[in-house]
Amino acid sequence: MPKKKRRSEISNVEDRNGIRISYHEKVCAERMKTLFKSIDELKKDVKEIKADINKWKGAGGIIVLLGGIVGSFFYFFTK
Repeated sequence: MPKKKRRSEISNVEDRNGIRISYHEKVCAERMKTLFKSIDELKKDVKEIKADINKWKGAGGIIVLLGGIVGSFFYFFTK
């Protein structure tokens, strides 16, 4: 016949589980905080990269425009 657990044994187990759960919650909260910080840094980096790409798009447009003018100039005078 199975032996019944006393109330003090059950209470002791519940206390230990409560401690384990609170520790787990603390660890998870710290991990979430780290994840949110990393995500914020990634968002900042993406914004900086987009800004750099937009700058280079403008510079590329100017280079193509100047190249077209120079090419037209050479084509006009070599013909």
